[in-house]
Amino acid sequence: MSYPPGPGNPYGQQPPQQPYGYPQQPPAQPGYGYPTQPQPPYGAVPPQAQGPYGYGYPGGPAGPVPGMPPFASWGARVGATLIDFLVAGLVPMILIGIGYAQFIAEVVDAARACDQSGTYSCPAPTMPGGAIALIGLGFLLSLAGSLFLCYREGKTGQTPGKKALGISVLRELDGRPLGFGMAFVRRLCHGLDGAACYIGYLWPLWDDKKQTFADKILNSVVVKTQ
Repeated sequence: MSYPPGPGNPYGQQPPQQPYGYPQQPPAQPGYGYPTQPQPPYGAVPPQAQGPYGYGYPGGPAGPVPGMPPFASWGARVGATLIDFLVAGLVPMILIGIGYAQFIAEVVDAARACDQSGTYSCPAPTMPGGAIALIGLGFLLSLAGSLFLCYREGKTGQTPGKKALGISVLRELDGRPLGFGMAFVRRLCHGLDGAACYIGYLWPLWDDKKQTFADKILNSVVVKTQ
């Protein structure tokens, strides 16, 4: 024999149903003393809208990745290239030029001596040892400078010139530096930029992403960092 549950025993009882047509009960409000979710002030950017580059570069159409800084200008890229040449290429170029100048002087002296002798068969001029040393040293320094630029660009996204002008080379997909290997391949691909009247170097002037041919091959972009 079962007994109906008493008023203090809620087990087995069903909540009363709202009559048809009556408004539903509003959801329960948090009790007194419980904090509510603060609303952002008008015009503020929500935290989830900020990209991985921090405040100041909100997600949007400025770059291929939400939050990526805007693309660097063509003039800034040219300026960075000139600075990198002064840092890593000027001294090797001077040494190579001096070495070839010594060799040319040796050729001129040999030709003058041949004319004065009045003979048609003259010994071929040889390159002086000093010229060979200067040219070899210049090429070694040029190679070391190129590897240094690749290392800096691959690890940090910036060469000395790019750092001075506030630009950086990043991967288009995730906004990270290329890495040494891809930075080295990108430098090799600049050979395509120099083909056909250097049209690849001029391509960023009208390209939507301001990419050279090398950038398109490597899926890299050059962006502002300041």
